[in-house]
Amino acid sequence: MRNSITDIAGIRVGHAGDERLGSGVTALLFDRPAVAAVDVRGGGPGTRETDLLDPASTVEAIDALSLAGGSAFGLDAAAGIVARLAETGRGFAVGGVRVPIVPGAILFDLINGGDKEWGRFSPYRDLGYAAACAASEEVALGTVGAGTGARTANLKGGLGSASAQVPDRPFRVGALAAVNAFGRVTLGQGPHFWAAPFERADEFGGLGLPASMPADAHTWPREALPGTNTTLAVIATDAALTKAQAKRLAVTAQDGLARAIHPVHTPLDGDVVFAVSTGRLPLADPIGDLARIGAAAADTLTRAVAIGVYSARRLPCLGLPAWRDLFGQGSGRPGR
Repeated sequence: MRNSITDIAGIRVGHAGDERLGSGVTALLFDRPAVAAVDVRGGGPGTRETDLLDPASTVEAIDALSLAGGSAFGLDAAAGIVARLAETGRGFAVGGVRVPIVPGAILFDLINGGDKEWGRFSPYRDLGYAAACAASEEVALGTVGAGTGARTANLKGGLGSASAQVPDRPFRVGALAAVNAFGRVTLGQGPHFWAAPFERADEFGGLGLPASMPADAHTWPREALPGTNTTLAVIATDAALTKAQAKRLAVTAQDGLARAIHPVHTPLDGDVVFAVSTGRLPLADPIGDLARIGAAAADTLTRAVAIGVYSARRLPCLGLPAWRDLFGQGSGRPGR
């Protein structure tokens, strides 16, 4: 197992980014149309085609997801993914035409210091196409894709992923997160992650929690910059879910963000969680199994958030240190 969302069979992930731009795109492609839903908790979201994920809407499944930087400009990334899927004959059949179904969401990285003077058309459609072409089962982490220009209150943000077996059940869950939060992922300015109780096999440094709570753990992160944030996340499972059940999974998985980021779901964030079902394994107990899957999904998303920040490397245009710069090996501070 890779400890990534691609441990769910039938999912591939691709990234495209531009460090001069200070932004990028992550594409999640599904080998077969997947049932999906979404839950939006942040006060400033930017989304595409999320209305069709409502259980009452006609389209039952999607072909891909788009996660991008660039605020409203980044919504163009989905068009690039659509173009790639159309080339391969994917999409919802309407008469003799196939329309690829690609919902998406964006984070705000427009004022992170990168060169955003792109002229009439933004680069995000081309980045989306490139990310879709690059999709594979190997998932790069940190300063890649939608995490390229991401930041948190005190550290470079990034792209994280994790997976887990659902305890006492045959199902597996995977999570992917582009962490660009208003809040902190660490306790104050120190090296310890809020997600520490959920860590597995030292996947984000193995530091655990500090012996005592740091005095700055709950302090307000920084001066508010409206619209400069958002954590985008995807939870996937091989359990066969309806759209309504996927919606409940997305709602439950939001707890993962609340455990890993402080504060979270603020008016300054556009936090979005997508839930995806590849439908390989039926539920034996629709209520009990879904509850267990949701709990595992929240735990796994908690880990993915910390992994994203732990894996990030510094991007010069951001002016923020990476966790590894301050606390990793060779920094003179505790690290893995």
